[in-house]
Amino acid sequence: MSHHLTATFYQQMRTIRRVEETLLQLFSQGKIRGTVHTCLGQEATAVGVIAALDRKKDVIFSNHRAHGHFLAYSDDITGLIAEVAGLPQGICGGIGGTQHLHKNNFYTNGIQGGMTPIAVGSAAAEKHRGTNAVTVIFLGDGTMGEGIVYESFNIAALWQLPILFVVDNNQYAQSTPVARAQAGQLSQRATPFGIRSHEISARDYNIFNIYTAAQNAIDYVRTRQKPYYLLLNSYRLGPHSKGDDFRDPAEIASHWQTDPLALLADQLPAPQRRQIEQNIEQRLQTIQHQLFPAT
Repeated sequence: MSHHLTATFYQQMRTIRRVEETLLQLFSQGKIRGTVHTCLGQEATAVGVIAALDRKKDVIFSNHRAHGHFLAYSDDITGLIAEVAGLPQGICGGIGGTQHLHKNNFYTNGIQGGMTPIAVGSAAAEKHRGTNAVTVIFLGDGTMGEGIVYESFNIAALWQLPILFVVDNNQYAQSTPVARAQAGQLSQRATPFGIRSHEISARDYNIFNIYTAAQNAIDYVRTRQKPYYLLLNSYRLGPHSKGDDFRDPAEIASHWQTDPLALLADQLPAPQRRQIEQNIEQRLQTIQHQLFPAT
């Protein structure tokens, strides 16, 4: 990958990381109510997949852990923070909150697996209209226990719809390890339906591998007008939500040592990396002052 692309990916992933850390801080300060589900450690999924899309026409569906997907798609930090805080400047006027984000052709909902059939319907509509658009649906490993997902696989394969199912296996459904919740292999979930599949292991989980795999998957979906299943094995570094984390602290600490964001940062010259980080901090400070003026 080019040096320019490395810098671009780092800027996007670092932005997602710092925005979500800011959201957690705002929650602790009482400026945000409700819940906040972060994707710390999983930023490469959002950036790598969405970078391979045509954002002008492709359609994106996400779930309760959607901040990273939204920012990779829109870079609208102000709209996101304001929405989560319930402010009128939010992208949905502050009434949708963290789990219900919508902007242009980007849609999310917090119901487990609930967006999957809607995404399949979107793919059917785009195929009927002849737009050559690809629909992408982001799922978590916990959602693979929902029957509606397999009904969606069936229809997508039966009708040969242009949809990419991206499963981000962060190893836990809340605090339940995937091995205690899912029988068999997640990599084989779509195979019985005749859906082409590809898996990226936890060892190979990095932005460049994800971007390449997403490019290949999206090209297949767009040219063949058929579904594709992409399994990405990541690790959630933060808690399921605000602070409810019952995992082994030693396990979490070991995964921080291989944080994909930190490993990507090491590939940039220190001055350039610091400049990117400073620009992000300045932008965040400005936005916070605008949304939460001192009283």
